[in-house]
Amino acid sequence: MRREQLLAARSYLLREFRRAIALIRRFLRLSTEHGKTTPRMSSDIQQGNQGKKRTLAQRIPRGSWDSHMHVLDPTKYALVPGAAYCPGRYTLEDALEFESSVGIDNIVLVQPSIYGHDNSCLLDALRELGPRRGRGVVSFDPEATSAEQLREWHEMGVRGVRVNIQSTGRSAEPRELADRLHQYAEAVRPLDWVVQVYVPMALLEHLAPIVPSLDVRLCIDHIGHPSLGDSSNCTDPYEMPGFKSLVGLLEEGRTFVKLSAPYRVSQLEDYSDLEPVAREVIRLKGLSRVVFATDWPHTRFEGLDIRPWMETVLDWCGDDEELLGRLCRGNAEDLWGVTTG
Repeated sequence: MRREQLLAARSYLLREFRRAIALIRRFLRLSTEHGKTTPRMSSDIQQGNQGKKRTLAQRIPRGSWDSHMHVLDPTKYALVPGAAYCPGRYTLEDALEFESSVGIDNIVLVQPSIYGHDNSCLLDALRELGPRRGRGVVSFDPEATSAEQLREWHEMGVRGVRVNIQSTGRSAEPRELADRLHQYAEAVRPLDWVVQVYVPMALLEHLAPIVPSLDVRLCIDHIGHPSLGDSSNCTDPYEMPGFKSLVGLLEEGRTFVKLSAPYRVSQLEDYSDLEPVAREVIRLKGLSRVVFATDWPHTRFEGLDIRPWMETVLDWCGDDEELLGRLCRGNAEDLWGVTTG
């Protein structure tokens, strides 16, 4: 049996195990409630409900968006040659089951690096989901993709293109990156799409001078992917290479950053070394330019439970319902072109 098949089998078993545990927990919860589900309530009622702590699903605002997650099926949709990893199978049904369990109503499907420019898996899921509850961020070759193709994807709910340097392991010279970003900006500007980038934070120093000339909204993945290294030296985010550039981009007004995937950068199990970066970003632009995302199903970290991190983010918001609403809903609606009402 090939290595890829072994990895896929392992991921499948992990996923089925998690699903079984979730069903058991749900059965036990419903049993203790005598078959009655607990409705969402206002914060003051929830907190005073016999001293019970609110569940994660009760704390998340209605209409929230998960601004970065994936659907994956390597058995049905072939990976690109040389893909960096082989994930398990995670369908739209699995995704919606997870999102429902944490109280999130809407999702942004993001193209993973392992599918290259073949967006079939993402587009099939988005077609099934529909643009009312879903958005998509695709990958394509700007020199080989027609404007008609982009418009067709737009009708389906696609609102961005992803430029992924970090996951592929390839380096990018600043000049090369600038040329590539300008190509993508030219292609998506007529549709008012987002250019989404996943680059190490240090590279933002070279990216910052480019962004104003792009004339599109930019979204930076995973808190800018800072290099934390020795966690003892990470108490002041402004000393990290690239952080000042991230702040400058956020202040400029057309750049967003995703509060997501702490496990991809943290050196600690509780992600506390990432807290200074995350909280400073929230303090500066949480009301306008920061969007929350789960990064489900946590590729290369499959089986990870993101709920404790979600609880931490909610705790940082405290009683600031406006901030929480912007992180989970309002900023995402601005970024992804969602109209309400």
